[in-house]
Amino acid sequence: MSTPSKSRGSGVDLDGRGVRVAIVCGRFNDFVTERLLEGAVTALEKHGAPEPVVAWVPGAFEIPLAAQHFARRDDVDAVIALGAVIRGDTPHFDYVAGECAAGLMRVQLDTGVPCVFGVLTTENVEQAEERIDKGVESAEVAIEMATLVKER
Repeated sequence: MSTPSKSRGSGVDLDGRGVRVAIVCGRFNDFVTERLLEGAVTALEKHGAPEPVVAWVPGAFEIPLAAQHFARRDDVDAVIALGAVIRGDTPHFDYVAGECAAGLMRVQLDTGVPCVFGVLTTENVEQAEERIDKGVESAEVAIEMATLVKER
């Protein structure tokens, strides 16, 4: 198991040892979400966190319900939501992305368990690929916020 290390960019020491994480990942646009998941799992391992529980759901709209399920469990300290909502020719993007974000905010405020929004909301596939490191960033945020909440 790894020892504490700094997060990429923030300079915050992250110690993931004992931080139990669940990851909810949307299958829609899985050519992106599989890479987000890989980055998150690798980052959790790097910072010493136990292996996360991973659950796949159909898409971003379904993520908040699964996140709520995990946030209510006694064995989860943080939930990471990973997905990719890429704008198309209809307003579907606005509804899905906004409701996913609002649902995750509600889950974390209702339960007190950090829910990290690692859902890409991009105009096109190229932008999604440029932001693929969001999985790593989300894992680091989960460790930082779970540690903060535990300390209070």
